[in-house]
Amino acid sequence: MIATPIQYEKAQEELRDLEQRLAVLQRSNPVGSKGFTKAGVRKMIARLHEELAVFEGSEEARRSET
Repeated sequence: MIATPIQYEKAQEELRDLEQRLAVLQRSNPVGSKGFTKAGVRKMIARLHEELAVFEGSEEARRSET
């Protein structure tokens, strides 16, 4: 769970890295052979998107309370 702005930035960096890995996998291994599978990378990206959305929602809630 992302709880701080620093963790949010780290998750954003991790997401960019995973998206780059997915692009490389799609170009070099259309069928997927070894290492990260396209489905596995997509799952990691989806998890990060969910965590980022939760964090962004909680930040908005904090701002509206003040």
